[in-house]
Amino acid sequence: MKRTPLLFLIATITCIAVQAQSRSWSGAISIGKSKLNISFNIKTQADGKQTCTMDIPEQGAKNIPVSLMKNDADSLSISIAPLKATYKGRKLSGESIEGTFTQNGIALPLNLKAGQIELSRPQTPVPPFNYTTEEVLFCNEAEGVELSGTLTYPVNYNGDKTTPIVLMVTGSGSQDRNETIYGHKPFHVIADYLARNGIASLRYDDRGVGKSKGSAKGITTMNNLADAKAGIAYIRNLYKFGKIGVLGHSEGGTIAFMMAADKSADFIVSLAGGAANGIDVIVGQNRAIMQQQEGTKEYADHYATALRIVYKDRVKGKSIEDKTAYIEALCTKNKLSLPNSLKANLEKCITYGDEWFTWFLGYNPRKAIRKTTCPVMAINGSLDMQILSKDNLPIIEKNLGKGNKHLIKEYDGLNHMFQHCTQTTALGYGTIEETISPEVLNDIAKWINSIK
Repeated sequence: MKRTPLLFLIATITCIAVQAQSRSWSGAISIGKSKLNISFNIKTQADGKQTCTMDIPEQGAKNIPVSLMKNDADSLSISIAPLKATYKGRKLSGESIEGTFTQNGIALPLNLKAGQIELSRPQTPVPPFNYTTEEVLFCNEAEGVELSGTLTYPVNYNGDKTTPIVLMVTGSGSQDRNETIYGHKPFHVIADYLARNGIASLRYDDRGVGKSKGSAKGITTMNNLADAKAGIAYIRNLYKFGKIGVLGHSEGGTIAFMMAADKSADFIVSLAGGAANGIDVIVGQNRAIMQQQEGTKEYADHYATALRIVYKDRVKGKSIEDKTAYIEALCTKNKLSLPNSLKANLEKCITYGDEWFTWFLGYNPRKAIRKTTCPVMAINGSLDMQILSKDNLPIIEKNLGKGNKHLIKEYDGLNHMFQHCTQTTALGYGTIEETISPEVLNDIAKWINSIK
């Protein structure tokens, strides 16, 4: 992102030019040993009216609406209602502000400088490329969804029909073809690396994202599976490649096993794909994250026990009229000690989530894994707190049939995005400059080329 103190945005309507001035102020809050970058973007319209938005790059948050209380030559004052926070600063010069960010009664120094924040993402591929890419469209005809993607040919591709190719399937939520998150573009990094190692790829925008049509409203993993199958069908109809695989991350890794089970794929690469049932995955996440952030093992264990019961009753369709009484009875019966804040959170979990989440809770991937007969590469990071390695890799090893081409591996010191990290920074995807471990990239390419 280009650092520009003053940017003029020009819109022309019936030959009348209207100018708006934009200026960004950026700085970082220190939270323990980590930092969180924040930008305030102030736009002044031609009539003098000012509006303001807030960005938190490491959390992937952009254009958070905020209220500009004061902005003059001497000071800047902002109310951030969505976060129940405020910022007040004194302008030292035209290029810096000294101030304080306050949230929930906690005041932290936040000094700002003119300009936007540029996150360092050194692995993101930069043109010119020594390989060819092609914009393509394919259709999930059964659901009437047109999907847009990038077909990447390997370096020096000459039409060799033995060239392997992978379809890339993103994790949960609506994602673009690069699986962009916190400024990282992991699928672009992977596609670039594979192209330089003789492997083609197709990555695509999820429905309703980027150039893809359709809507993500009301969909489940089964709809995402249907979209991925449409991508495989498109590749097969090109008659340009050899073995066709699926490379999926997180939910995409689970979808990869589903496609392997019905013989849609010739091989699969599951990057932190869930193998445990949905309830176990969510409970494992909550326990790990609570223990990391709160440091209280007893609370984490008690909350995990209660959460498992809540979700089991939900999957069974149990009717709950009085949520508070239900949680109190659950805690009493199972001798669980939890503060009121966590009990209130459990009440929300009784009904929280959309169709995707409800479906996910009841899904067990073991059946698909047992039916998988093609070569499988399934990997996890030891510090993954979203799909816990210890809860998922053993299930794959136990349920996957024997095969000398399988590679099941845990990488020490890597998180859910396969970034190098520590226990305390495992969830700080945006604060880590590395997009994906070079060792993982090398192993993916080496393994695919070994089974082509």
